[in-house]
Amino acid sequence: MRTIANRKPRLCIVGPLVGRNAGHATQQGEVLAAHFAAAGYCVTATSTAANRYLRLLDVLGTLLRSRRRIDTMLLQVYSGRGFVVGDMASALARRFGQRIVMHLHGGGMPAFMARFPRWTRRVLGRGDAIVAPSPFLARAVARQGWAATVIPNLIDLSAYSFRRRAPARPQLFWMRCFHAVYNPLMAVRVLAHVRSTVPETTLVMAGQDKGLERSARSEAVRLGVQDAVRFVGFLDARGKASEGAAADVFLSTNRIDNAPVAVIEAWAMGLPVVCTDVGGLRDLVRDGETGLLAPDDDVATMSAAIVLLIRDPNLAGRLSDNGRREAERRSWAQVQPQWERLFEQLAAPQTRGRSQ
Repeated sequence: MRTIANRKPRLCIVGPLVGRNAGHATQQGEVLAAHFAAAGYCVTATSTAANRYLRLLDVLGTLLRSRRRIDTMLLQVYSGRGFVVGDMASALARRFGQRIVMHLHGGGMPAFMARFPRWTRRVLGRGDAIVAPSPFLARAVARQGWAATVIPNLIDLSAYSFRRRAPARPQLFWMRCFHAVYNPLMAVRVLAHVRSTVPETTLVMAGQDKGLERSARSEAVRLGVQDAVRFVGFLDARGKASEGAAADVFLSTNRIDNAPVAVIEAWAMGLPVVCTDVGGLRDLVRDGETGLLAPDDDVATMSAAIVLLIRDPNLAGRLSDNGRREAERRSWAQVQPQWERLFEQLAAPQTRGRSQ
């Protein structure tokens, strides 16, 4: 392999790059691939296949075909079945003599590493560097004996129009998959609770149905708020911008999370954020400054936070302004130098992966 010193490394970004498929959200690897390519890097990216088995075949085929024009693999590492891809792709990259950056994702990663310590050590041990988008994941990696560089998740600020919310109207926006991890029924229950104090409150719920949309609709009927909640399905970039612009408060009811891009997108639009205090959200959100935190599945506390936000224009304005500044810290202008410093470090001789 040619040295990557004094020039841009030839990158291969590996992971689920499925945002081009209808009904699938854009993933962080796709965003990075586009920005690195625009910055003049030679970028190979795989895979956009929606089916996980076809995606694995595409990843392996791409790595074999393109091995002579790759210096550095940016491996998007997810827990669960996605870890199989990371295992196989990193094994090939190590065989071909490529440098490997393990780019960790997902609030479930700490539990996965604790459950499968040997598998985790084998795969992450192949890395020349580990990148985490939050201190939450960096701490989890440290417990396994590695040091991780924290580089925040990236968004394209130009895609989000900012509007300062002061005051914040009682128009709530929830956007994740209808899956137990994201606790959509909590959002419906919060709506009902808030409406007992602020009767004009409404809620828009957006996202793929992963089995719980029907239950959320039934819960809305049970609580008598079916006319106050609107289910809009999966939103593409235009739909997300439209619904976000119309709302004034963003809800995150997740039970597990790391550094959700949905929160960063809400910040970029000026939406005050109210979220559950789980996983890496405490690292991401400063309570009272960039958002309001409530305990996991605590409907009463989250509802009280929303009512406070609606009634206090100064609080709403502060969260709106501070959130936008936090989003700007995740722009390419801010994130690119952090990645380039990492590439410079990789170009110099150093101990790989495991901290000493």
